[in-house]
Amino acid sequence: MYKKFISHRGNINGKDSEKENNPQYIDIAISKGYDVEIDLWYKEDNFYLGHDDATYLITLNWLIERSMKLWVHCKDLETIEKLQRLEHENGIRSIHYFYHQEDDVTLTSNGKLWVYPGKQPIEHSIAVLPETNNDDVSKCYGICSDIIKKYKENG
Repeated sequence: MYKKFISHRGNINGKDSEKENNPQYIDIAISKGYDVEIDLWYKEDNFYLGHDDATYLITLNWLIERSMKLWVHCKDLETIEKLQRLEHENGIRSIHYFYHQEDDVTLTSNGKLWVYPGKQPIEHSIAVLPETNNDDVSKCYGICSDIIKKYKENG
């Protein structure tokens, strides 16, 4: 049984590119009991959500208030550097973050293995979009998916 069901960018019943990373969309997924993987940018002293670019302006407080439910994918090196500085200089340790491109496996700031699609099974890992490659998720700690509701319902 998985311990974490993680909505990919707020999606729970299928990919919706128009709504992904929208703060309200993310809040809906959280309200339904899911963790959420978000795409974060830090540009010109502000935080933004968005997959391909900095789209939705958010605050540091927005991140901190939801930090127990967020898996923060830093979209560039400037963003991960900013979160690391906040952690080390200001003692903000609640934000769970990582950076990756197409690495097979990435270690998150909380020590979880974030595994690229098609690279399963890896014990105690997070399987990302396992449906795209029909990944074996039997050994996983959690799943991150656009159809996470199906995984949760099927246990």
